[in-house]
Amino acid sequence: MPDAARRRLLLAGSGLAALALSGCGFHLRGPQRLGFASVHIDTPAQTELGSRLRRMIATTGTTTVTENEQDAEARLRILANDRGREILSLTGAGKVREYQLTQTLRFQLLDKAGQPLIPPTALTARREYTFDDSQVLGKEQEEELLYRDMQNDLVQQLMRRLATASRPG
Repeated sequence: MPDAARRRLLLAGSGLAALALSGCGFHLRGPQRLGFASVHIDTPAQTELGSRLRRMIATTGTTTVTENEQDAEARLRILANDRGREILSLTGAGKVREYQLTQTLRFQLLDKAGQPLIPPTALTARREYTFDDSQVLGKEQEEELLYRDMQNDLVQQLMRRLATASRPG
């Protein structure tokens, strides 16, 4: 009997949790719907950023990427995609202990007539990591993974910004 009562209590608790989550408006974040049917991206598809953007836009189900700028309702201009690295702290011997990595993505979205739907905007991501000069190869790989993670974050932020842009007139 205690097992059956425990099972009923667990089932009731999970049912209440599901009800509470559905009542509060919670839902998983899925692909963002964009307000335009086609977009031209001025970054080549062969670059990491270009291919990632094209994949994310393809998942929206509402927007296609066109290679011909004149056929697109909107034009995404990548103005800059810069990486940086700063020393955060040093050891007592004057060797680097921590770095801060920075990646900045500057973009603008224009309509077919060249009018800005989103003015030039900068998105920035930062990551910190400890450095050990006895493990240079491993730390280089860690740095590259952190840059890739920052780029993914910036593309997600960019997609949310694109989803807020109004449909071109």
